[in-house]
Amino acid sequence: MNELLSQSQAYLNVETIQVLGSYVLRILAFVLILAAGRYVARWARTLIRGGLDRPKVDTTLTKFASNFAYYAIFLLAIFAGLETVGIETASFVAVLAAASFAVGLALQGTLANFAAGIMLLIFRPFKVDDYVEIAGETGFVRDISLFFTRLTTRDNRLVIVPNGDIFGSTIRNIFAHDVVRVDCDVGTDYPADLDATRDVLLEAARNVEDRVTEKGEQAALTALGGSSINWQVRIWATPDDYFRLKQELTRQVKHKLDEAEIGIPYPQMDVHLDELNGTGDPTETDSVG
Repeated sequence: MNELLSQSQAYLNVETIQVLGSYVLRILAFVLILAAGRYVARWARTLIRGGLDRPKVDTTLTKFASNFAYYAIFLLAIFAGLETVGIETASFVAVLAAASFAVGLALQGTLANFAAGIMLLIFRPFKVDDYVEIAGETGFVRDISLFFTRLTTRDNRLVIVPNGDIFGSTIRNIFAHDVVRVDCDVGTDYPADLDATRDVLLEAARNVEDRVTEKGEQAALTALGGSSINWQVRIWATPDDYFRLKQELTRQVKHKLDEAEIGIPYPQMDVHLDELNGTGDPTETDSVG
């Protein structure tokens, strides 16, 4: 009887040791998987940052992509470690998916801005210090983040535009190139000779200093308006000189037209009084000239 009890106790001790050893091995495997996952995640983050750390890639996008890869790999390592220990992760995945769906619905607008910010940072339709027209706003780009873009207007006002509004509308990058055209629209009197007027306007354009002379100058006849002959005088300038040369071009056009005694008409109304059937009863007829 004592021998049987001794054998049973020895068997239980062996089984206990085996169970404990199995748990120890699982915990050790869990720790090793987490350590390996963290190492791989850090390696991937460093690799991505090194690959994207270039002048053409925005720093914000580089940090986001590298951190996203790090946490995604580390999260996969955690799930793999839990499976090794014997913990079912299907319920955790389901809860995580449901929570992500709920958060996505609650933050639908924010996530749209986030996605648009990623697209702006990847395709880069404009960069910092560009002068742009976006989402109905015009100004210099001061900062591009994942959720919104900051503009500074010419009167030094800060405008914050959500990235979703930018990516879903027309983007006009005025200073995207090294040379930009400067226009001056002006109307002249109908009695003025067209060829003489063109020569005067071209002379005004040539008098603008610091313009890009290689691109030349133009005086284009654009329309026969209701009260004037409409012209557009064009020169070319670098982005740094754009606003200054636009003012100078306008000044030169006015100055040269005055010298040539070519008028710049403005809308006016002429009232004519006529007699009807010889009764002397006047009627008014309006003409805009």
